[in-house]
Amino acid sequence: MTRVYLPTTLEDLARFVDQGYLPESTERYVAPGEDEESEYAALTAAAEASHALLQGAGRRVVVVAEVTDPDGTVALEQLQAVHADLADDADPDDDLAWFAAQEIPDLLGER
Repeated sequence: MTRVYLPTTLEDLARFVDQGYLPESTERYVAPGEDEESEYAALTAAAEASHALLQGAGRRVVVVAEVTDPDGTVALEQLQAVHADLADDADPDDDLAWFAAQEIPDLLGER
């Protein structure tokens, strides 16, 4: 299994949940190694890409999934966690908060 980091927004995360998958065309980052530093680098790159997706105010969101094909469709069941800003317009240099997959409905309710 490969861990992928997918930059998104809260609105796109809601669509992901409604559809049950993210298409192959979704941008993604893969850690070059399994160590914490490599994973943090992939998360940070995905967070920067998420910031670029925002049109005005919003919160950076990064979906983390374990997949067999890092270039394939990501099913909702493969989701491991979500990292997100705690508030709109957070400093892009701040770390993202961690949310378990089960907390996605609560996270989306905060929009």
